Amino acid sequence: MKNKRGVVKNFIIYKPYGVLSQFRSNDSKQQSKQFLGSLGDFPKETMAIGRLDEKSEGLLLLTTDGKLSDFINSKKIEKEYYAQLDGDITFEAISKLVTGVQIGLNGKKYKTKPCKVFKLEEVPDLPKRSKKIRDDRHGPTSWISVTLNEGKFRQVRKMTSAVGFPTLRLIRVRVGKIQLGKMEVGAVIEVPEIDV
Repeated sequence: MKNKRGVVKNFIIYKPYGVLSQFRSNDSKQQSKQFLGSLGDFPKETMAIGRLDEKSEGLLLLTTDGKLSDFINSKKIEKEYYAQLDGDITFEAISKLVTGVQIGLNGKKYKTKPCKVFKLEEVPDLPKRSKKIRDDRHGPTSWISVTLNEGKFRQVRKMTSAVGFPTLRLIRVRVGKIQLGKMEVGAVIEVPEIDV
């Protein structure tokens, strides 16, 4: 596939914890941070399709095609996350997440759109995180799956906090039809096209 600049390059990556979903920053406070470029040798015009915050991990799509990025971001593609929560989440809290909760966004209140949420019966088989998470000696934890069609800043974290179960670990496991599967942390797979 080509765009005006030549051959389009597309990548599927497992973004590690602590890496920013960008290639550079003009913010002097971020110069010591780790960026996506540390994961591989990407073409100069590569951009992330959507973002994951610094403390979140998992599936991230990259492309050199701005139109593709805009198309995927504008089509409200489903994104699924696994979230490890502080505490054993209740049915009532899950019901609130499903119907929508009030979160803060740019200094205003925002009610999240209805979404799919369910409790995972078993701890998902995921690579260990580079930074240790507190263990069950400090109280129980639970895991949920959250599937959204929107992607506000730190939305899943704000949602689980709003119902009293803060997120301890957050991993994006799916974007549309593309799954994280058994990818290793920091893995980069070049693909001919991105079909979500």
